[in-house]
Parts: sequence; C-alpha cells; structure tokens
Amino acid sequence: MIYLRSFLFQLFFWIWSVFTALVMLLTLPLPRGVNTWSLSTWSKGLIWGLRWLAGIKVEVRGEQYRPTGSALVAAKHQSMFDVFSQFALLPDACFVMKKELLMVPVFGWHGLKAGMIVVDRAGHSTALKKLVRDAVDRMKETRQVVIFPEGTRGDVGHPGDYKPGIAALYRELELPVTPLALNCGVHWPKGLLRPPGTIVFEYLPPIPAGLKRGEFMRELQTRIDTATKALEDEGL
Repeated sequence: MIYLRSFLFQLFFWIWSVFTALVMLLTLPLPRGVNTWSLSTWSKGLIWGLRWLAGIKVEVRGEQYRPTGSALVAAKHQSMFDVFSQFALLPDACFVMKKELLMVPVFGWHGLKAGMIVVDRAGHSTALKKLVRDAVDRMKETRQVVIFPEGTRGDVGHPGDYKPGIAALYRELELPVTPLALNCGVHWPKGLLRPPGTIVFEYLPPIPAGLKRGEFMRELQTRIDTATKALEDEGL
C-alpha cells in the first residue's frame, strides 16, 4: 500500500507543481504579492496531497513562536519539503538559495520574482556581505527570512555542521532568531517512498539578540538538534 500511495502522491506532486508553475508564469508581470499568494496556494495543495494520498499529516507546534512579521528563522534541513512547507506556514517567507538554482528554467524565474536571497557559495566574504545586505532589505519588507544553517540537506539522526552565515545575519540584523526543528526526513526521505505518519514543524522560543558568536552558535545547534532528535524518535 505504501508504494501505491507514494506513487499517487508523486504523480499528484508533479501534475500540481507543473500546473501551478505554468499558471504562475502569468503572474510574473504582476506585483510580488500575487506571487506570494500563488506560492502559498501551491504549498497548501502539497500539504493536502500528503494528507489524502500519502497518509501524511502536517502538524505545527510552538504556534506562539511562529513569526508573523520581520523575523530570522533558522531551520533544520532534511528534505525539500522543509522549503515547500514554509510558503504555507509563514505569511511571507523568503529563503536563502544557491545561485545555481537560478539557472533552473521557471523555478529560477519564480525565485527571483519572489525576492529570494541568492548567494554564490564560492564568493566567501563577498557572498556573506551580499547575504547580510539582502536580508536587511527583506526585513524592511516585513518578511520572514528562512535560512538553513547546515547549508545542505542532512540525513535523519545525523546532526550537521552549522555554517557561519547564520551567525553573520544574527550579528548584523541584531534580531532574535527563531529556531525551527522538524522531522520531515522521516516521512519525506530521499527517493520516492513517502512513509505515512505525521510531519511535525516545531517553532522554538527565539534566541535573544546580543549573544557572543560562539554562545549563539552553541545555543542554536543545541536547541535545533535536541528538538529535532525528539521529533525524529516520535516519527520513527
């Protein structure tokens, strides 16, 4: 049954995503708010498909910590659903994305229209300065900047290496950081199978601004990895 349900969801995923992407081409000349609404609709459709085709519910915890205005969110990264979901869960999510993704037809165009923060990971210090500058601009637009501190997807049960980009944003923006733990990798692993269960996103209490770099990084990693481990154990 899991193979059939996973196949049905994959079929729905591609049909829904291609349809939405093509319709959204018509919104490219329109104000960004239309694009934001379209991305949210697409994301909500995926959540619907997971529930009714794959048997995977989506649960949000820590509602009182889920940001609604200008905010910096540091999230665990286990699957692409970590990204897709936030368009439905946050009012105006903005992601830090690799420059290479701009080369993907349609996807790259929508990324630019949505005002994603594009970084060239080969640029080192120059890329870091651009990251901070663009994040400041997005904060002025009352957006939620979501960054994955590990920089790439990790496997369930394996804490990753947190990169310096989040520390630079924390220092320069002088804002609290909302950690986001999740267990997406349990139910949206690599490959095509989608084991049924409940994907949980847990927004944790914000880390206050003003901590020293080392203290901040230790606190961030401890909070995210500890909560993520508990969610993984719950989902396995």
